[in-house]
Amino acid sequence: QVQLAESGGGSVQPGGSLRLSCTPSKYTVNNYCMAWFRQAPGKEREVVATIAIDTTTNNPPTNIPPSVKGRFFISKDINRNAMTLEMNNLIPEDSAIYYCAAGVLPCNRLDSRSYAYWGQGTQVLVSS
Repeated sequence: QVQLAESGGGSVQPGGSLRLSCTPSKYTVNNYCMAWFRQAPGKEREVVATIAIDTTTNNPPTNIPPSVKGRFFISKDINRNAMTLEMNNLIPEDSAIYYCAAGVLPCNRLDSRSYAYWGQGTQVLVSS
């Protein structure tokens, strides 16, 4: 069983930035298709970023939905064996529990059911 360890959540004022990280307990980040989802109280879980496997260019394709495009950036740090989500210009509507997810090919899928492994979640609160 693969466990995903998340870190980096917290509280920030509107306009601020946060970086979330996720590390798998087994193998490396480049063995998995990975993603970040979030879920706010009373709302469905939604995808905020996905990233594929790329062992050649070290620049795997990503998929960022319009709701966060230009503010959220996802990447894999092979040296640290971590997948990160950099969130900029945060707004109160970004407040949610953020979950790291990992799965097998094909990558960059937006449906949460496509991912077999999940982290425990990390809280992000954007408030003045």
